[in-house]
Amino acid sequence: MNDELAALAGRISQLDRALAELRGAAGRLGVAPLDGREWFELLKHKLLPQLEGEPWLVVAVVGGTNIGKSLIFNTLAGETASAVSPLASRTRHAVCLVPEHFADESVLSRLFEGFLLRAWQSPEDAHNDESDHYLFWRVGKNVPPRLLLLDTPDIDSDVRVNWQRADHVRQAADVLIAVLTQQKYNDAAVKQFFRKAADADKPVVLVFNQCDLAEDRGFWPLWQETFCGETGVRPELVYVLPYDRSAARGLALPFYDVGRDGLGAPAAPSSLRDELANLHFSQIKLRTLRGALRELLDPARGAPAYLEELRAAGTQFADAAGLMSGGSLAQVRWPALPTRLLVSEIHAWWDERRGALARGVHGFYRAVGAVVTYPLWAALGYVRPTVDAVETFRRDERAAVVLAVEALVRELERLKAIGNETLRPRLERLLAGKSRVDLLSRVQAAHEELPPVDEDFRRYLHGELDAWAKEFPRTARTLSILDQTAAAARPALTVTLAVTGWLLAGGLVHDMAAQAVGHTVTHVAADAAIVVGGDLSVTTAGTGLKHALAQLFRRLQAHYAKRRADWLAAWLERELLGSLLVELREGAETSQSQAFVRTKRLLAELAEAQNAVTT
Repeated sequence: MNDELAALAGRISQLDRALAELRGAAGRLGVAPLDGREWFELLKHKLLPQLEGEPWLVVAVVGGTNIGKSLIFNTLAGETASAVSPLASRTRHAVCLVPEHFADESVLSRLFEGFLLRAWQSPEDAHNDESDHYLFWRVGKNVPPRLLLLDTPDIDSDVRVNWQRADHVRQAADVLIAVLTQQKYNDAAVKQFFRKAADADKPVVLVFNQCDLAEDRGFWPLWQETFCGETGVRPELVYVLPYDRSAARGLALPFYDVGRDGLGAPAAPSSLRDELANLHFSQIKLRTLRGALRELLDPARGAPAYLEELRAAGTQFADAAGLMSGGSLAQVRWPALPTRLLVSEIHAWWDERRGALARGVHGFYRAVGAVVTYPLWAALGYVRPTVDAVETFRRDERAAVVLAVEALVRELERLKAIGNETLRPRLERLLAGKSRVDLLSRVQAAHEELPPVDEDFRRYLHGELDAWAKEFPRTARTLSILDQTAAAARPALTVTLAVTGWLLAGGLVHDMAAQAVGHTVTHVAADAAIVVGGDLSVTTAGTGLKHALAQLFRRLQAHYAKRRADWLAAWLERELLGSLLVELREGAETSQSQAFVRTKRLLAELAEAQNAVTT
């Protein structure tokens, strides 16, 4: 094998591996499998096995039912290797005769992948009723060197599995001996079989069997014209065989060469076996490889068309994903974390910065201060609710969950109505199996398992407060000193600091309201005055501190709400949408996958290398 063919063989092997990697993506996209596609079968049964090793010439006798196909095979073989039967569709398995000194069964395994190789035992092997694809083989006494001669299952059988076996042989074959009769030359199944052979540029030898050499002289050229016109076959040789039972029994049927156009007069019988032995093996092998490669690279029906199918299906998935992600599937207005809980967390952070004595004294006076400042809350319209704040918050969260789920289901129903053929059936399956009541029950049960403040948020809050302390280090140091001092002198400052803190908080609220912080931050800021005790009284003049504190409260609330909403979105995606979003996203990205890009590149390289298979 020359260097060009060796390079071609390497690319063909790489292409086969790349296509194997695409199988999973093709299945997810709903693209028909590779098996059964003509170009892929040629890749598997022709190009891959025959671009390597010695060029054996595979000659297959093919044809329909009850036309004497096995009889002609035996005549060419010079022995009865395949049983002859007057019953239709009796030849169910391939029979292969190999030349003497052939001892490499692996050659047959490569050439006839998908067949189970069995040593030939008797002519009846071909009539075996088993469902597996068998190829029975043995040495043929009269088979020319480097030639493999095959009998094949009927190509128009009522048993469809016979078609598959015959197709596999056709794809592997280099030369087809097409056995036709007056009844079978225009049969639809027969023409379809040979149309595929012509597309792959298979050399074909036409044999018109069971002819009356005198009466049919004017007809077989018409049969040939019809057959070739319908299939595109351009025969290398054309023979006619007489209807002669005696000669058939003696394996002595005469082959009359009538010229490639079929117009010649039958003269002396010819030896088709000798003609086969004299074929230019290398030229025919290269021709059939070139034909298989051309089918593989055909833009309309080959591997490029398969890639286009994948790309188009991927576009459908991208469109479906676009519908799913073009806007929010559901929007949720998450309630703010209650002031009391946020303040409690800030207390915990501040307590970690105090000594043990200060921590205990301040804990006591925060409780006293809350009672003393109650009239101020009432006077300014911020009376603490009698209903427990945490329970109110949990109730508001449950309401937000219900609204979000109902909005999501409504949006999915809308997308099902307007979605494309990729999205619609998936949403139908999705929504058919999930009732809203069941969904709400499960999501609410999951919500009940959530703590009001989890460790992740607590770490975030402490990090934000630490950053705030670093941003105002002087204030932080001053507050720390005052805090330690106040631990001993707290009774004299409790009411004053509480009042002062509250009044200052009112000013701070006004500033934050101007920045669209909202009523939630108002409550947070009010309690913040109590948290830090006298801290705010020390820094009243620092508007930068007030602004930073307002931004801090906003970040804490926004981060909390986002984390809760993210939890709900993740739960719904996992429990309701399942793998749909992932499936759509992966499908949309198929044409950018490494396997797709590599396959496309290899096809381009093979197209450039076609001239390596020329003569």
